[in-house]
Amino acid sequence: MITTLVICCMAYDTAFVHVPAGAYRVGQKGHPVNPLRTVHLQAYDIAAHELTNREFAAFVDVTNYVTDAERHRNALVFEPGLKEFRWKEDSTAFWRYPNGLGRGGIEQKMDHPVTTLSYTDIQAYCQWAGVRLPSFEEWEVASRAGARSTYFWGKEAARIGEYANIWHGNDHLQADSSDGYMYTAPVGSFKPNPWGLYDVYGNVFEFCEGHLGKETSVHARGGSWWCSTHACNFFNSVDIGSVHPHASFSNLGFRVVKK
Repeated sequence: MITTLVICCMAYDTAFVHVPAGAYRVGQKGHPVNPLRTVHLQAYDIAAHELTNREFAAFVDVTNYVTDAERHRNALVFEPGLKEFRWKEDSTAFWRYPNGLGRGGIEQKMDHPVTTLSYTDIQAYCQWAGVRLPSFEEWEVASRAGARSTYFWGKEAARIGEYANIWHGNDHLQADSSDGYMYTAPVGSFKPNPWGLYDVYGNVFEFCEGHLGKETSVHARGGSWWCSTHACNFFNSVDIGSVHPHASFSNLGFRVVKK
């Protein structure tokens, strides 16, 4: 039985979903990096939604932590008009201004997922808060909510708009706010999966722990507000993306697991 509970840990006052220990099927037959297999997991508690700007701000207020994007001024951001898979470097972008200073800050978006953080930044947060990132397998099991299909509701992508903040336009040359949001949405704005997890297939990509072969990059799962059926349609329980440990993107965030 899957239950939702409230666990408080330093900056937290949010719901976590308890996933019991057991054997779970993950992956997909023939997938190049995530083949079909059975994994055995210990019980864990995973956050019902992605970490918010408010929660990350609490960390910075106490620690005065400075992120990679602030130090290196190399965050990658998006604006309508860029060709597919193109991002622009913006020296003014960091988590308080996730798409750059000229596109506004997070003052009215404290319940949106925090973005423009690197894997290194997230590790610093997790150490302070007494939490950790989910493994590939933990994230996948929680996202599937007991299903064995590509999506937790089945095999067809047509219902994605009910559950995830994604890009619905044919390309990224024109702005798309058809679901109410061009960039991030407040966490929990769309329907949860059957286990009570929100935004697993959209809003922002989510960092996970684990390595693929001998790769030195880190990895993220779940799709984002930028992803569409025409480009980077990773909004599912199967695909795994890669990113440099010090890279910061405005469509990349995280959810945590209780230690």
